Amino acid sequence: MWSRRQFLRAASVSAFAQAPPKPNVLLILIDDMGYADLGCYGAKDIATPHIDRLAREGVRLTDCYSNGPVCTPTRCGLMTGRYQQRFGLEWALGPGVKGYGLQPHNNTIARYLKQAGYKTGMFGKWHLGYEPEVGPNRHGFDEFYGLLSGNVDHYSHKEINNEDDWYENLTPVKAPGYSTELIRDRALQFLDANAASPFFLYLPFNSVHWPFQAPGRPNDVRLRPTWFDGTRANDYKPMLESIDSAIGQVLAKLEAKGVLDNTLIVFTNDNGGERLSDNTPFFHHKATLWEGGIRVPAILRWPGHLPKGKVSAQPAMSMDLTATIAGACGLKPDPAQPFDGQSLLPVLQGKAPIFERPFFWRINRADRKQRAVRKGKWKWINDAGFKQLYDLAKDPGERNDIAYEHPQLAHELEKLYDEWEAMLKQNPPPKVIA
Repeated sequence: MWSRRQFLRAASVSAFAQAPPKPNVLLILIDDMGYADLGCYGAKDIATPHIDRLAREGVRLTDCYSNGPVCTPTRCGLMTGRYQQRFGLEWALGPGVKGYGLQPHNNTIARYLKQAGYKTGMFGKWHLGYEPEVGPNRHGFDEFYGLLSGNVDHYSHKEINNEDDWYENLTPVKAPGYSTELIRDRALQFLDANAASPFFLYLPFNSVHWPFQAPGRPNDVRLRPTWFDGTRANDYKPMLESIDSAIGQVLAKLEAKGVLDNTLIVFTNDNGGERLSDNTPFFHHKATLWEGGIRVPAILRWPGHLPKGKVSAQPAMSMDLTATIAGACGLKPDPAQPFDGQSLLPVLQGKAPIFERPFFWRINRADRKQRAVRKGKWKWINDAGFKQLYDLAKDPGERNDIAYEHPQLAHELEKLYDEWEAMLKQNPPPKVIA
């Protein structure tokens, strides 16, 4: 007969053996990709078999939105799980902006995961501050390799102002090679070193953002006069297919290490596509609050926890993906910095019905003023003083303004927007630098 001590020890070992392992997290962010640029979202001219695999083996969202219509605000929302307006990061930080960015006292999903024992690595584009003092290493990442700015030549790694921008942690470095391939290689090295531990791997590719440069053309270095040149077939298509290939190699590495199915993979884009992108069936593009500027692909794969091949119309924003990662890993945000995002796990797992809540966006620039709210199927938008209402279920392309048919509903959505702005004004952010 066992002693009490033996019984308790055996019970403890049994409980430990049954405790589910912490999921690894792979967060993939594409830059300026169009909603319909993936095979699983309808692309006919671009091959994306590895991203399509994620959709076949996971959940694909049809109604996911970026936190903002350009790079910086969405990256802020994705890192913090909160509206970017709380940080004064409402627009893309421009070349050469110094002394500004996401300050280190603000919590990020990387810091939460690091505190929970995860190895954390980021390889790619930061765009939340141009100086290492506000860079990834100050926000919970053990390793960083890539660019701090918004875009660089994919071969020379110089900004449009001809300043170098490629870093190894806090140190500027020279790195010959094509940016997507450099990011891929460092991700593979990170997995070789850390696959045995819980890890958070953040891959924010700086492609398919201009300059539009295809892989395999090292002499195609761009300066200001040619920075925005390119075509969809000759430049954009091979850029995106290069990303898909890189993702395929990362998936193969995860599989070889035996950790693929214990890795929560979250894939999305930072805003609507630019002029070489395909945003079908939506109107307009990046830098606007029309659907083409903020509706983005999103896919989540986590076998055994999320269904296979599911398509969900649950409305979501970038910051909801952050909350979903936290929920999957058992993390709680700091009560002083609560998430604005909500975990999607109960809905995606079929444990709760689709829920609705209002989402808010604004552009507050001298050359463009827009406000928008989505709640349920309804979208209210104020574009330079013209207030409009759309039924996205019937009119995803926002072609038929029905505010005159539903004036009370339009008024209610505008009131919700005003209440959101009033909430933000209670804790004003730092001065916005555009």
